[in-house]
Amino acid sequence: MKLLIAVDMEGISGVVNWDQVDPSHAEYQRFRAIMTEDVNAAIQGAAAAGTAEFLVADGHWNSSNILIEKLDPRAHLNSGTPSPFSMVQGVDSGVDAAFFIGYHACAGSLHAILDHTWSSARVANVWLNGRLTGEFGLNASVCGHFGVPALMVSGDQTVCAEAREWVAGVETAQVKKAASRWAAECLPLEASRQVIRETAERAVRSFMAGKYPPPLKIKTPVTVRVEFLAAQMADSSVIMPGAVRVDGRTVEFTAPDMPAAYLAFRSAVGLALR
Repeated sequence: MKLLIAVDMEGISGVVNWDQVDPSHAEYQRFRAIMTEDVNAAIQGAAAAGTAEFLVADGHWNSSNILIEKLDPRAHLNSGTPSPFSMVQGVDSGVDAAFFIGYHACAGSLHAILDHTWSSARVANVWLNGRLTGEFGLNASVCGHFGVPALMVSGDQTVCAEAREWVAGVETAQVKKAASRWAAECLPLEASRQVIRETAERAVRSFMAGKYPPPLKIKTPVTVRVEFLAAQMADSSVIMPGAVRVDGRTVEFTAPDMPAAYLAFRSAVGLALR
């Protein structure tokens, strides 16, 4: 079995504020080490259940957060940006299933640590075929295009619930209970890693037994709607070929499938002027 482990940072054990996930802040170095250990816990659990190959996709900020010297040596690491599939880089390389480690809830969620969707500086909301989505739904849908099921997510209680809404039967590892956007009750680190290990092992054992959620398939063509935080962002984003203006802050476009929709979405956000 070849497993893709897609990793973000806001849902990592102990993370509760932006300083801890911002490379320019002193706190970041502590938490990138904790991020790496959360990934290692997932690898350990999956390996105990029989997974032989691991491909880790570093999906936070500029995708160079995980400490390769501290990463479990059984894993290959996709690092750096830009890459074709960004947060799920490698999904097209013949992986059998995916984990989502350190994820956060979509923008505007109640009781969710550092909730946002893709860019906290640009994006207010995103819809896929009229359904509001966060990064879990977006990335799991790309995985689904390649027939890759989402088996597990780790993070706070809100992203765990969000993931279950998108993928019934996904295993969840709750490592903190958010009280607000910047406050949570966090498990001790070893307890958090034990939860991740146990959840990962359970998810893979179920997969091996043929008991797992089906890949998340989005009906095609895919219509993506992006609401930006300010009108000038839509002004510049709408120059993307195929994009249409919906209102002052919102643009919409249609793509033939999820990989094309994903690339177009990233282009639209990249064009948005701050």
